[in-house]
Amino acid sequence: MPFPIPVLTISGHDPTGGAGIQADIEAILSHGGHPLSLISCLTAQDTRDVKEIFPQAANALAEQLQVLLDDIPVRAVKLGLLGTVEIVQTVASALRRYRPEIVVLDPVLSAGGGKPLADDLLIQALREELLPLTTVLTPNRLEAQRLTGQTQTDACAEALLQSGCKAVLITGGDEPTPLIYNTLYHNGGRKTFTWERLPHGAHGSGCTLASALTALLARGLPLEEAARKAQQYTWNAIKHGFKLGHGQSLPRRWFWS
Repeated sequence: MPFPIPVLTISGHDPTGGAGIQADIEAILSHGGHPLSLISCLTAQDTRDVKEIFPQAANALAEQLQVLLDDIPVRAVKLGLLGTVEIVQTVASALRRYRPEIVVLDPVLSAGGGKPLADDLLIQALREELLPLTTVLTPNRLEAQRLTGQTQTDACAEALLQSGCKAVLITGGDEPTPLIYNTLYHNGGRKTFTWERLPHGAHGSGCTLASALTALLARGLPLEEAARKAQQYTWNAIKHGFKLGHGQSLPRRWFWS
């Protein structure tokens, strides 16, 4: 039996288990990957919003990255909440040194409840340090606008591709539309995926999508197929979600069991 492909996730820790590193681990496992994980930030959060983030020291993260990646060859990396400019620079340095084939970046710029998680300096660092190293970027429309300064979705995508991303999947789950439209831009092409809007959202849907996509790409699926399957998985996880607290539902990433 072949061993699972190692997939590294670097993200924050969400104590609810709905988002962050636990969401990444569950989604990667669900798609046959072996999750390697490094925590960028601890957080004080619930199912409603993030109260505070506590970033890890960048030099500590750098040592953890070196020890891990000197030992295990990693083909695919998923990035989520990073927290500080120094952490962004540390991660970018490791990516340039170890050159994983696949980097999926979910640019976590604000919490589901609206709390900002990135200032202008952090956004600039993401643009300059990480976008040129990114295989697929998975922003929602507001995140795409903040990263580019553009207002139209197509213009956002064009600016992000010009920044060095090989592909951009702009999601529309937060838009006030009857259906959800997620659009993938790559190599001069454009593919829009349409999904039924469920009666509720879920805490951690973006983490789930980006991590599933990373694992599917690591398995060698073509980009459009991996994007479609990752979206279908995320839609099902939200559909079968469950509510534990006073805020959003949590995705059931093992919805088939």
